[in-house]
Amino acid sequence: MRIILNGEIKEIRALWIEDKKRGIVKFLDQRFLPWRIEFYASRTYRDTIFAIKEMVVRGAPSIGLAGAYGLYQALIELRDLNKIIKAAEEIKNARPTAVNLSVRVDEVLNLIKSRFEEGVSFPKIVEETYEKVELIAKEEVEANRKIGEFGASLIKDGYKILTHCNAGAPAAVDWGTALAPIRVAHRQGKRITVYVPETRPWLQGARITAWELLMEDIPYFLISDNAIGYFCWKKEIDIVIVGADRIALNGDFANKIGTYKIALCAKENGIPFYVAAPISTFDTNIRSGDDIVVEERSPDEVLYVRGLAEDGKIRRVLVAPKESKVRNPVFDVTPFKYVSGIITEYGILRSQKDIIDALKKAGRLKRLSE
Repeated sequence: MRIILNGEIKEIRALWIEDKKRGIVKFLDQRFLPWRIEFYASRTYRDTIFAIKEMVVRGAPSIGLAGAYGLYQALIELRDLNKIIKAAEEIKNARPTAVNLSVRVDEVLNLIKSRFEEGVSFPKIVEETYEKVELIAKEEVEANRKIGEFGASLIKDGYKILTHCNAGAPAAVDWGTALAPIRVAHRQGKRITVYVPETRPWLQGARITAWELLMEDIPYFLISDNAIGYFCWKKEIDIVIVGADRIALNGDFANKIGTYKIALCAKENGIPFYVAAPISTFDTNIRSGDDIVVEERSPDEVLYVRGLAEDGKIRRVLVAPKESKVRNPVFDVTPFKYVSGIITEYGILRSQKDIIDALKKAGRLKRLSE
């Protein structure tokens, strides 16, 4: 992703291994965007669990890679297979909704277990595990680049595009998922404008998507969440592209809270509604959205708003009676019947048959049980 740091344009990823030998992982700390660019250094697997839980890193693909990196750290720290298996469970439980976390952790754990059982030397296991997690990073970046290319074919010159939350490079290692087609279309010279809902309560749209588009010099309007229906009704939106945190076999998917009502609004107003996600976001163990566990987070995220105060300090402000009872689901589930297509690195999936075929091609689904 492109960032401007100390007046210089740099290309970075959302997270990377800074020190291979000591297992130090660096994260672009998303808690401080857009007010300042800071990096979080994780030195242990529990530091990485903290980063996942506390929103230092967020977005399904980035969380998945963070989990893989965390298990690499656990291998270096613990050196004992039983302890590493327990650490893997701790990492997978850091956040429940994004399936990429468990998928990527299990990929790495399966390699570690097999090598321990084969009696491979510990230094060799460490080296192979490092190569595996770096391969995962490359796979995510390449998948997102392909998503961008497939998705850009849907975007015509002059289009106004509605997205939601942040499904850009910070959430997806690099390129982004929903923002990848927007990036590619912009680089192709298409004149586009992105409509960015603020995305309460964590304000990922206002804080991160707006910042990311600003870094790329892509035209956008920041809008309130409540203005989405108005702009759809006024025919100011040509296409909707959102990300996903978990997709069921039938195409139902979980994404940031508010996505479901956008899908309903798009359907009512005849606006194409697309989901952009790598094949790793599909959960092959669940058949429908009814099986997706939706995470509920702290009431404080609703009661308070964080922002940059006039004195230059980041503060939080109480915006409701402190005694208020709060429900704070951070995802909702949208049925596949509202989806025009799912943009993946294997193409645009428009039917459940397309989904099954793509999963088989990716080796994610060898046989579908009755």
